[in-house]
Amino acid sequence: MEFLLLNCQDCEYLLLHFIFVSLNTLSLSPSLGMKDSWGPLKALAVSSAINGIGDVALCIFLGYGIAGAAWATMVSQVVAAYMMIEALNKKGYNAFAISIPTFDELLSVLAIAGPVFVTLTAKVIFYSILVYFATSMGTHTVAAHQVLLQTYAMSAVWGEPLSQTAQSFMPELIYGVNRSLPKARMLLKSLVTIGATLGLILGIIGTAVPRFFPNIFTPDVKVIQEMHKVLLPYFLALAITPSTHSLEGTLLAGRDLRFISLSMTGCLAFGALIPP
Repeated sequence: MEFLLLNCQDCEYLLLHFIFVSLNTLSLSPSLGMKDSWGPLKALAVSSAINGIGDVALCIFLGYGIAGAAWATMVSQVVAAYMMIEALNKKGYNAFAISIPTFDELLSVLAIAGPVFVTLTAKVIFYSILVYFATSMGTHTVAAHQVLLQTYAMSAVWGEPLSQTAQSFMPELIYGVNRSLPKARMLLKSLVTIGATLGLILGIIGTAVPRFFPNIFTPDVKVIQEMHKVLLPYFLALAITPSTHSLEGTLLAGRDLRFISLSMTGCLAFGALIPP
C-alpha cells in the first residue's frame, strides 16, 4: 500500500510537468528543421544539470524522497522548455504566438502526425506486452528483463541522431528548391553505413558486458542465467537498431507515412504473438 501511495504521489508531479515535456518535444523538431542543434543541446545540458543538482539537494540533503526527485524533474523540464522556445524566437519564429488552427490545418497536421502516432503507440504497446509477459514468468525472469531492457535503451539512443539527421536534411533534398535525389540516396547510404557500423560496435559491447561482467548488475546466479539465454537475439537487436533509426527517419522525411503505419502495425501484431 505504501508503495502504491508513493507511485500515485509521483504521478501527480509527473502530470504537472507533462505539458513542458510536450513543449520540449514540439520545439525540438522546428529547431532541427532549421538545422539548429546548439539550442536543444544547451537546453539539455542546463536541464540535466538542474535535474542532477535538484535530485541531490532535495532527496539527500532535504529528505524529500521521491517527491523531491519529481520536483527536480519538473523544474528542469520547465527551464528546458523556456530555453527551447527562446532559441526558436531568436531564429525569427514566434513560439509564444497562440492561434486556433483552422479545420484544414488540423487535417494537415493529422495527416502527418497520425501515422507517427500509430508508430509510437505500436512501440509502446509492444514494450508493454514484453513487460507483461516477463512479469508473469517469475522474479528472476523479470529481473533479467529489466537489466537487458535498460542496457538496450542506453545503447539504442545512439541511433536516434541518425533519424534526426535524416528528418532534418532529407526533405530539402527530396522536396526542396535544391532538389537532388542522387544526393538524397548518397545521404541515405551514408546513414545506413554509419548505422550498421555503430550497431555492430554497440552489439559487441552491449552483449559483452552482460556476458562477461554480469555482476555489475546482479550477483544472483539465476538472473545471470536468464540474461545469458537471450544474448543472441539481444545482440541482433542492438546491431540492427541504428540502421533502422536511419531508415525510419528517411521514411518520415519522405512522408511515406502509410508504409510506416502499416509496417509498425504488422510488427506489433507479429511481435504480440511471439511472447505467449
